[in-house]
Amino acid sequence: MTRDEIFGKMKVILVETFEIEPDEIQPEALLLEDLDLDSIDAVDLIVQLQQFTNKKIDPEAFKKVKTIQDIVDAIYDLMGSGAIS
Repeated sequence: MTRDEIFGKMKVILVETFEIEPDEIQPEALLLEDLDLDSIDAVDLIVQLQQFTNKKIDPEAFKKVKTIQDIVDAIYDLMGSGAIS
C-alpha cells in the first residue's frame, strides 16, 4: 500500500468519523490545533486505523504523531514492519 492510498483512507476516516471538511485534511494539518482532535478522538482514530490495517497499534507510540503525514508515515511503516515505534 502506498502513502497516497493511506492518505486517501485517512481522509475518508476523518470525514466520516469526525465530520472534518475534506479540504481541511492536508498532510501538514496538525491533529489537535488544525483539526480539533482531542485525546478521546485519538482513541477513536486508533480503533479505526486498527480495523483498516488489521494490526495492533500501541496508543503510547501513537502519542508521537502530530500531523496527518505523521499518521500516514506510521501506518506505512506499520504495514511494512508490523509495529509502530
